[in-house]
Parts: sequence; structure tokens; C-alpha cells
Amino acid sequence: MVFIDDLALVEVFLALAATVLAYGGVLAWWAIRTNNPKSLTATLKGMAVPVGGVGIVATALAFWGEIAWPFPSFMAGYNIFFWDALMLFGIATLAYAVSAYFSLRMQYVGLFALVAGGVSAFYGWTGYTAHPAFTKDPLDTLLLYLGFGAAGIFAFPATIIMDYYRTATEGLKAPFTSSTPTSAGFRRHFGIRGAQPIAPVASSAKSETPATGPVSAVYHVPIWVQTLLLLFPVFMALAAIAAFWYFGTTLPGHLGQGPGAAP
Repeated sequence: MVFIDDLALVEVFLALAATVLAYGGVLAWWAIRTNNPKSLTATLKGMAVPVGGVGIVATALAFWGEIAWPFPSFMAGYNIFFWDALMLFGIATLAYAVSAYFSLRMQYVGLFALVAGGVSAFYGWTGYTAHPAFTKDPLDTLLLYLGFGAAGIFAFPATIIMDYYRTATEGLKAPFTSSTPTSAGFRRHFGIRGAQPIAPVASSAKSETPATGPVSAVYHVPIWVQTLLLLFPVFMALAAIAAFWYFGTTLPGHLGQGPGAAP
């Protein structure tokens, strides 16, 4: 079998998916911050297409690498070290794509990402502390694994927040009004302080006139919830930077330009 090293290509796929998830995560955070459920749904579905595409390729490459990459005996652990983590990443992105596109509950994908993130971080630490190290760039590899590991861990609370937000606004003709059902429903999901209506103050003259419809109001998601949600795209952006950086250190050697390349 011919030896083919696809590590640089894998790093590009990781960087692409992480970039899309980071950008989409910021848009999702902004949609929740500005109380725009339609924008949130559109963002999640929009991300599903490119992320799902990367997930298909990543899963296929990981499956191939697990069983077919012809490592010599002294490199036998490489297919475990690299392709295990990629397999988890591929399955997580595929699961996200399906859940987001069909508007399913996403917290189950987040739970999978939580476990996969912890496992990936442990893989990275194990590879970094191994003697000899699994790679020629152990620190870069550690940062890559830790970046995706942290993003996976914080994906769980982020998906929970988005699930509850979508549930609270689902089926409402006029979301976030001062009517009792909307207010009570939203508070039930985010807690008593999870949504506080700020209704316009009516003058004494207007207060005597019966209301003919719901009064518009603005609901504020608590700062700690917004911060928790924002941590996911932040760590995903760091993972994208780590992937691009790792790609930059890997590609020259793979193209024959590294210090150990043949003349």
C-alpha cells in the first residue's frame, strides 16, 4: 500500500470547521442577546451545511486512517493518537449538522461534544507528556487538542441555552411581549431572573385607556448566561487559530521543504 500522509489536509478541515463554528457561534450569541429567534434558527441551519460537509470528510478520513494507514511498528500509536480524535470530531459535527438542520434538540449533541472534548484534551496531554513525544511539535499539538477540547466542553452549556431559548419562543406570534404567557414561559426556562421585561412607562393620561393589544417589551438574558454562551465561539476561534498554526508548521515538511526533507 502506498504511504499517503493527509495530516496537513486534516488540519485544514479542522480549521475550516472551527472557523465556521466560531463565526456562527457569535451570530447565535448575538441573536439570543437581541432576542431574535428567527435569526438563531437561520444561523444554526446555515452552519449545518458546511460543518456537515466537513464532518462527512473528516469521519471518512478518520475511518480510513484507523484501519489502513501503514505506520511502521515504531509509529503504531499514531493512528490512535491522531485519528481517534478526528473520528470524534467528525461524528460530533455530523450530529450537529443533522440536529441543526432538522431543528432537533441540540443538547444531546452538546453532551457528546462534552465527552469528546474531554477525551481529546486528555489525548493531547498524553501525547505532550509521552517520552518520546508523539510529534516533532508537541506544544503545537497540545494547543490544538486543548483548543478543540475546551470548545467541545463548552458546547454542552451552549446547546442547552439555545434549546431552552428556542423552546421559550417556539410558536409565539409576537415573541417577547409583556403578555403573561410569554413572560411566564420565558422565565420558566431561564429562571426568575432569566428574562426581565422592560415595558414602556405609560403616562397617566394613557393609562386610563384600555390596551388594544400586547405591549412590546424587551427581555434581557442574564449576563452570566450570555457569557457562558459566548465561551463556545471564543474557544472555537482559538482552536481554529491553533489548527491554522499547526498547518503552517506541518505543510513545509510534507512538501519536502522541512529540515529533514530529502534534497
